[in-house]
Amino acid sequence: MSDIKQELDRIRDRISDPSFLANKGLSNEVGIHVFCYDPADELIVRDFVSRLKAESGTPYHIKECDLYEIFLRLLEDKRVLRSVDGLEEKRGKEYLLKQLQKIATPEALLEYMKYEPHEYGDVLFLTGVGKIFPFMRSHKMLDSMQHLFEDIPIVMFYPGSFNGQDLGLFGKFLDGHYYRAFNLL
Repeated sequence: MSDIKQELDRIRDRISDPSFLANKGLSNEVGIHVFCYDPADELIVRDFVSRLKAESGTPYHIKECDLYEIFLRLLEDKRVLRSVDGLEEKRGKEYLLKQLQKIATPEALLEYMKYEPHEYGDVLFLTGVGKIFPFMRSHKMLDSMQHLFEDIPIVMFYPGSFNGQDLGLFGKFLDGHYYRAFNLL
């Protein structure tokens, strides 16, 4: 447990760096960073993000987007959230999954994430990646969001592994190939 806390403490220094905040030194790539952690440490990571957001007097401004919370809000706004249980019982899990994936596209979720203007010091934290699986795949989300957040750093908190090319969710699923991201630490 102390290993994860030491890794999390390193995040504060990393996102305070002026080069990081300015998205510099990335060979003209979009500043997308992945922080991988053991899924068993999910609650520790959530607590850390919450505390980091609450800090004042920092050079960074955390803008958290919890993909699962956005997903639920989207389903509520489309007036389908209450019918999910009945639809699963009536038509099955596969049918439900396909229907929800049609509604919760990366573009639809991004509509809830967009904000303007982006300011120096903004850091977008993408959380809830494990909670939204299998409705949304993280590599598809990252592909879709690049153009909207190209001027601020993005940090995806990922319960799994990333080797610079492949994302492995929960240490069990190949979540997809994504080569434009950098390991945060």
